[in-house]
Amino acid sequence: MVQLIANAVVLGCVYALMAVGLNMVYGLQKILHVAHASVYTLGAYVGLLLSLTLTNNLWACLAAAMFASSVFGLFISKLVYQPLLDKPRYISLIASVGVFVAATELFRLVAGPYPYAFSARFAFPAVKTSFVGLTSIQTLVLCFTGAAFFFLYTLVTKTRLGLAWRACIQDMDMAGALGINVNRIVALNFLIGSALAGAAGVLVARYYNRIFPTMGAVVSYKAFVVIVLGGLGSMPGAILAALVLALVESVLGAIPRFEFPRDAIAFLVMTLTLIFRPKGLFGR
Repeated sequence: MVQLIANAVVLGCVYALMAVGLNMVYGLQKILHVAHASVYTLGAYVGLLLSLTLTNNLWACLAAAMFASSVFGLFISKLVYQPLLDKPRYISLIASVGVFVAATELFRLVAGPYPYAFSARFAFPAVKTSFVGLTSIQTLVLCFTGAAFFFLYTLVTKTRLGLAWRACIQDMDMAGALGINVNRIVALNFLIGSALAGAAGVLVARYYNRIFPTMGAVVSYKAFVVIVLGGLGSMPGAILAALVLALVESVLGAIPRFEFPRDAIAFLVMTLTLIFRPKGLFGR
């Protein structure tokens, strides 16, 4: 059971890296950023490209993926979402779905429909005790997620930039009237959220040793379940909900006679959340 919980926490970290980026975009601009899945997949492919051409070092692949994903996220913000801010919300949602579908097909055309192995090298300690064991990649996922969220927490709560960020979330028009550079805050929002998604793409690709064009689809819909469960716009809620979802999936998936598909458990959790607590765990 302890090993099952440990594996669930690692899986929850991946969900959290994706969900926090989605919640950042929704909290600031109230956009359901479906194209976030494309940013995640792009990060994995950039890491693969670097490992095949320049260096097979995972740290270099991780840095390149985060940079490329942040640029791609900013590109989506400026060219797709910004012209649609004065339109009904479903317009930006449709545009986001279009970006996701187009990017997925582009990945398939450029890289092919078949999965690639991704075995970039890295040095990181594994954990082995009498009751639980974590591989080096599992330990890396845990440590990276913890460091990323600590950085994000410090940025949001301890800096003037974070204060401006929170002001924009409360009332963007008023924040702009008070002299806050709203465009810079929005750009920072997409840069950080997209960088986290790109990092998640590389870590998951290394964890499963596989990259394919539609790898972002399953993780993205689970990330949406996470932000519904945690409460739309709540970053602490997204982190906690990601761990809860991963734990529920792991426990139910380990029951021998439980024949419900594991990937569909997320929808069951979302349905129950919408019935009994529509605003989520931390929703307001």
